Amino acid sequence: MATARALSPEPGLFSRDYLWITLGSCALVFLGAFESLAVTTVMPVVSADLDGAGLYALAFAGPLATGVIGMVVAGNWCDRVGPITPLYTSAMLFVVGLLIAGTAALMPVLVAGRLVQGLGAGAINVALYVVVARVYPARLHPQIFAGFAAAWVIPSLIGPFAAGVVTELFSWHWVFLGVVGLVVIAAGMVWPAIRGLSGRDSDDAAPWSFGPIGWSVLAAGAVLGLGLLAEVDGLGGVLVGAGIIIVLVAVRPLLPTGTLRSLRGLPSVILLRGLAGAAFLGAEVYLPYLLVDRYEFAPSLAGLALTLGALAWAGASWLQGRLPVRLTHRMSTVIGASLVLASILLAGLTALLTLSPAVAIIGWGLGGGGMGLMYPRLSVMTLAFSSKANQGFNSSALSISDSLGAALALAITGIVFTSIAATGLSFAAVFGVTAVAAVGALIVAPRVAVGLRGE
Repeated sequence: MATARALSPEPGLFSRDYLWITLGSCALVFLGAFESLAVTTVMPVVSADLDGAGLYALAFAGPLATGVIGMVVAGNWCDRVGPITPLYTSAMLFVVGLLIAGTAALMPVLVAGRLVQGLGAGAINVALYVVVARVYPARLHPQIFAGFAAAWVIPSLIGPFAAGVVTELFSWHWVFLGVVGLVVIAAGMVWPAIRGLSGRDSDDAAPWSFGPIGWSVLAAGAVLGLGLLAEVDGLGGVLVGAGIIIVLVAVRPLLPTGTLRSLRGLPSVILLRGLAGAAFLGAEVYLPYLLVDRYEFAPSLAGLALTLGALAWAGASWLQGRLPVRLTHRMSTVIGASLVLASILLAGLTALLTLSPAVAIIGWGLGGGGMGLMYPRLSVMTLAFSSKANQGFNSSALSISDSLGAALALAITGIVFTSIAATGLSFAAVFGVTAVAAVGALIVAPRVAVGLRGE
């Protein structure tokens, strides 16, 4: 009997022990990602319907800004009481935001709903990271984070199209309202696995601190302002530069000590997440634009380049989850950062030398694969470097770095693109800027796994 028990396989993600929490957690990530991508498709219709052109940009920038606040609050809260209350409070905020936006008859009301929605979505992601740390054994962390990565990628394949169909057949309101019931179901699937989790350990819990929350509000305000200041003629570059300084000052208390100096270990893990997001996402915005503007692609055809990258991201995420030992943490991050840099350089050369668009499209598949190799491993390493007392703080720091890195990159590339548009070199310059971030990621990548088993 003992021999048979020893030879039996250990429970996997979809075993009886973890099936419902795996499905529910991935569903919550999927629904948050779907909303962020689907709104891109329907917002022009919403703006026209609600006469809200003046608030169009804020509808996108607002959720990113409030999401930073949600990350910080959820991280602190999880460290004190465990993940149950923060997770369900966050899900409730997300649902309330969907209801406000979905029933809005005025653009300001819709933006308010998006702000609440972003607050909840940012907090959900952090709470789920802590749930993973408390529920799953370490051997399953690479696989569940690969599932989270895939849950982000899949909406990029179906989200915009599905949102367009819903808007055409019914109304844009249902892009928001149709998700409400699904969020409730997903949250219910998670409950059986986490209801028995104990709260904080009284000996090692982090105290409530409102200082980080204040810094997150300042950082969020600066991020929100960056999206608006980039459109200011003449002073745009100066104001964005000031905004970047404010973000860097405000974000320091929200990240592990030494993050901006790339100290070895966890600080470099957090920094790499921000640099990788800045490089890849900052360039991704301009690839379809390049294909449409220079090569006269139809928008739907240009979007296939992003689909290739999304498929590569999902495939690489799956692969690294199946090779946690043979593909070490250091190998995953160094190879991933190299692929992202190569993809951006290929896009830049395509724009500069008017190469075949196939060069940039195939290259973007390499970049997606690189991100798939890196992102799940960075999540795994964050938890490996964390104790029960700081899992929430470190998880929120990872998400904050991701969000702010992308926001800063988009602000800088927006200024560069508009300032030299008359020269014909704007696309090449944008890819050049994001390549600098990719080089930074490649430099930081070898510093992330120091001291970890399987580095």
